[in-house]
Amino acid sequence: MAAEPQKMEFKSELKQILNLITHSLYSHKEVFLREMISNASDAIDKMRFDSLSNEAVLENNREWKIKITADPAQNTLTISDNGVGMTRDAVIENLGTIAKSGTREFLDQLKAADAASRPELIGQFGVGFYSAFMVADTVTVVTRGPGGEAEGIKWVSDGQGEYTIESYSKPSRGTDVTLHLKAEEKEFLEPWKVRSLVKEFSDFIEHPIVMDEESEDENKVKTITEQTLNSRKALWLRSKADVTKEEYEHFYKQISNDFNEPARVIHYTGEGTVEFKVLLFLPSKKPFDMTFGEVKVGPKLYIRRVLVMDHCEQLLPQYMRFVKGVVDCSDLPLNVSREMLQQNPMLEKIKNNLVKSVLKNLEEMKNTAYDEYVGFFAEFGAFLKEGLSHDYMNREALSKLMLFESMKTEEKKYISLSQYVEAMPEDQKEIFYLTGENRDLVAHTPYLEVFKSKGWDVLFMTDPIDEFILPSLQEFDGKKLVAADKSDVSLPSEKETKEAQKEYALLFTALKQSLDQIKEVRVSTRLKESASCLVSDKDAMSANMERIMQKLGQGGEARKTERILELNTEHPAVIALKKIFDANSADERIGTYAQLLYGQAVIAEGSKVKDPVAFANLINQLLVRNAGV
Repeated sequence: MAAEPQKMEFKSELKQILNLITHSLYSHKEVFLREMISNASDAIDKMRFDSLSNEAVLENNREWKIKITADPAQNTLTISDNGVGMTRDAVIENLGTIAKSGTREFLDQLKAADAASRPELIGQFGVGFYSAFMVADTVTVVTRGPGGEAEGIKWVSDGQGEYTIESYSKPSRGTDVTLHLKAEEKEFLEPWKVRSLVKEFSDFIEHPIVMDEESEDENKVKTITEQTLNSRKALWLRSKADVTKEEYEHFYKQISNDFNEPARVIHYTGEGTVEFKVLLFLPSKKPFDMTFGEVKVGPKLYIRRVLVMDHCEQLLPQYMRFVKGVVDCSDLPLNVSREMLQQNPMLEKIKNNLVKSVLKNLEEMKNTAYDEYVGFFAEFGAFLKEGLSHDYMNREALSKLMLFESMKTEEKKYISLSQYVEAMPEDQKEIFYLTGENRDLVAHTPYLEVFKSKGWDVLFMTDPIDEFILPSLQEFDGKKLVAADKSDVSLPSEKETKEAQKEYALLFTALKQSLDQIKEVRVSTRLKESASCLVSDKDAMSANMERIMQKLGQGGEARKTERILELNTEHPAVIALKKIFDANSADERIGTYAQLLYGQAVIAEGSKVKDPVAFANLINQLLVRNAGV
């Protein structure tokens, strides 16, 4: 006697997703068929891969195909495959929960998105199967794994929070997903509708997508034949000249879960010691799953059209995780395992070829479509900067791709390192930069005063990752990169600083005694309008880096780097302080003014004074004294 079906509940977050899918995702509901076909294709690919090491699991069932069956009498649409199938535990894990780190972010984004964009998010978080409930009242899944003795499983749910699962007799390996369509969704039973959706969304699926078609001869004799609905021609195996822009876009959207058009298509055949076909895409916008969720690295790896790995991490470095596509190699052994792939020298050669090709295409985009590249860099520049720290072999090529705002550019306008060097005056020998949290902050610091007076540009590095790439970007085109707020900035002096330093030596000593948090007080050659600024030693951590480390919980309360206080000896405030000191070196105001000069230097660099209340009191005391109260 067969066991009764077991009733189970969906996990709580899946209940919320099902509710949103069922009631909110109606603008592009036809994407459900794309998701069903993609799942069936994945199941076949998994079965093919498993059979490489154990051909017996095929059970003489190797005519790979995905079959769509419409039954108007029962109002059902069934998508069947002869792929790997599922066990009971796999059914519960795959259809009853979502083991995905980005589920919460997906829910939040789904609720916030407008109706038109919601369906495009479905496939990005492994919830494509549940799109069936947009058009179906009930979904039935009958599945069996490989092996003649394997037990079939039947799963049924109406998407309202519960499902039933039971043992079920299934004569062959694979999965049948039957959608009991809602009354208003009968159009999806029409052969023309199914054919058009397959053509639109799944034309490049490698496996045949078939459907029975009835025909009638002149004698009114009806026959049923199985018709293939998709072209099945793998784009990467076709000549670039034979592929249309629309075909590239459809294929990109199919493999990337991105609804935007790609920025660049990279399609070529690699030749030499190893021959391989390449079809890669550079996205134009950051896909949703690159912001939330786990990002997988590497293109799909095929060996003679057999999918071996869905994401081959050995073919692209981590910083190129935005690149999507396919690599098909005929020279790798068909029975290669994942462990062997990690040690295969051929893959390293392919990887080097792919990386150089991606960088070359980005350089071409920058040179021939600059505005388009600026948009791309705004989305993915942080990834390329990450490469500077990890990809020593391609560091020069990556440095040419960098873009920064600068003192001379308008806001949101950028300059490359090459453009910066070309515009350098003859008397400027180094590339100057300044790091900070945002443009407004760095553009108004006193460090820029001398550069403005000389007409020298300064790069603004306001991305948090910029601080971490600087050790890998110490020079460009033979020009050293120098921080504008470091002590080793070499600037021609317009006055004799040695004499000024000697003249102010006693005052500077007194100021140093009042400021135990600084290393030295000295005459500034960079200040033209401000009275004071703080600079770091050549190899010391910058103020911006200290702020970043503090936000990461690694900065501590006290400043670990001793700073140098530079004073503008031509500024009226510093001249007045010198007069007070010369009249009475013990004047109590000297210590107060020392704290004021230091505090305003801290604020000017974008940092916070240690005790804002005490600093405010000093200013108030100065106001009272000057007012004669």
